[in-house]
Amino acid sequence: MAVASTEKDGIKHTEDGHLNNSCSNPGLISPDKEDVSRLLTVPFSGRIRGGMRPGKKIIVMGIVDIEPESFDISLTCGRGAEEEPPADVALELCARFADRQFLRRARVSGRWGEEEASIPYFPFIQDQPFRIEIHCEHQRFRVFVDGHQLFDFYHRVASLPAIDTVRIRGSLQITKLG
Repeated sequence: MAVASTEKDGIKHTEDGHLNNSCSNPGLISPDKEDVSRLLTVPFSGRIRGGMRPGKKIIVMGIVDIEPESFDISLTCGRGAEEEPPADVALELCARFADRQFLRRARVSGRWGEEEASIPYFPFIQDQPFRIEIHCEHQRFRVFVDGHQLFDFYHRVASLPAIDTVRIRGSLQITKLG
């Protein structure tokens, strides 16, 4: 069955509302507002077109659940890999509400590295919106929450273009990805 596609805001959609995963349009897949409830359900896994590179950023906007335990946002390699978690996780951000920590770590060749935990403050509040920006630079990821730089995380995965998937799970609702 052939399906026609349209382009809105630089993102290709099919006439039935699904996203066209064509490689011709670089960027992260993000649906229109009417598709949010259907396409941004948690757990979420989406492709980062062209992988990461210096100058590229990932934006996750959402709302923390009313009674949150934790949520994780991961940038991983090997889209569609069966292994869970994938062998290479370039960055895993873990918000833990019980101890008010925002942890980060990486997994290279199937082995998790040491967690980094120091932050100036815990930026998330139950039942409140947030905006996380992950900026990719040559040597590191720079992470901002609600416009404030929280920390840097130096690259452990050597090939930035291999970082091709964003995965989100836990006690949150995703409202927008970019």
